[in-house]
Amino acid sequence: MTEVELIGVPLDLGADRRGVDMGPFAIRYAGLAEKLRDLGHKVVDSGNIRTPVAGESKVEFSNAKFLSGIRGVCLDLSKTVSGIIRRNNLPLVLGGDHSIAIGTLAGLYRGRRGKEVGVIWLDAHGDFNTPDITPSGNIHGMSLAISAGMGGKWFPSPPWPEKAVDPSRIAIVGGRNFDPEERKNIRKSGVRVFSMADIDRLGMQEVMEQAIRVASASDDSFHVSFDMDVIDPSDAPGVGTPVRGGITYREAHLAMEMIHDASSMESLEVVEVNPILDQYNATAELAVELILSSMGKKII
Repeated sequence: MTEVELIGVPLDLGADRRGVDMGPFAIRYAGLAEKLRDLGHKVVDSGNIRTPVAGESKVEFSNAKFLSGIRGVCLDLSKTVSGIIRRNNLPLVLGGDHSIAIGTLAGLYRGRRGKEVGVIWLDAHGDFNTPDITPSGNIHGMSLAISAGMGGKWFPSPPWPEKAVDPSRIAIVGGRNFDPEERKNIRKSGVRVFSMADIDRLGMQEVMEQAIRVASASDDSFHVSFDMDVIDPSDAPGVGTPVRGGITYREAHLAMEMIHDASSMESLEVVEVNPILDQYNATAELAVELILSSMGKKII
């Protein structure tokens, strides 16, 4: 039995579209805690990190929008995640946009007492831009690069880790929409990308076997960051940056079932559920299903 600590981060400052701040509520409303308990897990819901709203926040830099607000939220989140890890419990972080991963990964680094973590990053996007190359200024498209040591003056050390994640232990799965300069960053860093073309050629089982090996190398544990836009919009319509040609409903479940079977997931975050754009809370309900698959639910 795993003791799971839920923490919501209702932040939408990292994205252009508003509404993803309601994601944690929608996922909880879909019955997450109750269904986890039905699986036999002990669940503690620690509520939400306090977050600012766009209308009351200032855009100081066009290439790093809402920087100070996002940094403040992520710093609070990192302290919470660090505490959960030191209690030997599993943090389950509910977003919010993907900029919150900066806080989650910094918290894992601190909770592991300065030990870098491996990551399986299920996402249509690489999130490997930086303020120097970003085409949008949206920090949710920079979170993985910043966590991998490219924060520079924007996320200085201290209080941020110089590098929370080991780039050689990052596996991006389901990627299909990368910016030109972002591609260069990914190639230079040594991050492993399993694109939709790889999934088409190899199949999800082989891709996930390789991704798990990459993320758990030298440590036998990893973090899972699941952006709901990795799934095709026909199955997950309630996301802010949908990209056609994503993984299917069953491929998503297989990925999470394999993650559970690997017995190496030490933390999980699920992000980018936008109820304003959803249909009958279908995307939030799917998010709950996938969390359950990662926590041991089987068809039979």
